[in-house]
Amino acid sequence: MGNKTNSLNKIIDAHYSELTAKGKKLAEFVLSRPDKAVFMTTRKLAAAVGVSEATVVRFVRQLNYESYAMFITALKELIDTQLTLIERSRLASSVVRSEDAEFERLINEDIENIRAMSKSIDLAEVKKIRRILKESDEVHVIGSRLSYAPAYYMGWTLAKIRKNVNIFKGSDRTTIDRLIFASPKSVIVLIATSRFPNELVRMGKLAKRYKLKLILLTDSSSCPLIQFSDHVLIAPLKTIPFLGNPSSLISLINYLVHTQASVMGSALKDHQKKLEQAYLENDILFNY
Repeated sequence: MGNKTNSLNKIIDAHYSELTAKGKKLAEFVLSRPDKAVFMTTRKLAAAVGVSEATVVRFVRQLNYESYAMFITALKELIDTQLTLIERSRLASSVVRSEDAEFERLINEDIENIRAMSKSIDLAEVKKIRRILKESDEVHVIGSRLSYAPAYYMGWTLAKIRKNVNIFKGSDRTTIDRLIFASPKSVIVLIATSRFPNELVRMGKLAKRYKLKLILLTDSSSCPLIQFSDHVLIAPLKTIPFLGNPSSLISLINYLVHTQASVMGSALKDHQKKLEQAYLENDILFNY
């Protein structure tokens, strides 16, 4: 995985001087009104800027996107890192729906997000990550704000199949104390959802400074932590969520941990025997 973010605004900046006058008009419109442009077809975007549809297609190709659909996906990711809660609320309430229709829409959104993740996931990268999670002395899983929920889920389930798994909050500054003394053979798993908290960016920088192996699970190719990470898996969002949507990340983590269990060998059985014995001795779980 490359170590540079490829957010749309950076791509436009890099190609801006090469664009025609009409191409520059398109770039300026897209960056100034991304919340409008993201819902436009090539025809509507062309009409809004006063250029031809062919000019829109050339503009997208000049930015090295293979299709207009890929360009719109990049635009969605850009918006997802910039929109405030108020702006998201305005987008979410722009269409009045019945409760039944809203339920179906949200369920279908989750399905589409998970499907997009399954189609785009890099299985070669997954294999490398499984090996690292198996061989590392310690695994430190870190999340913050919305991403703390999937981070806790990953840490909790991973601890059921291997020892020395820690769950940290990015907002807890004592996490720094733990990481600077972490074993050089440990691995950090950062889980980051847009909009990306600066406290997680600091954790990424810290891992880089102390030369700790860093795995990133995120929902956007625009995530600023990509540049600090050794391995990256992206569970892309097909829509712009109002309050955030970790469904595809949860699905990715579920896949990672279950396939991780399959490569643990005899160590898995011994680990789980000890856990079950501890549960029984300490009356941890309800039992009829």
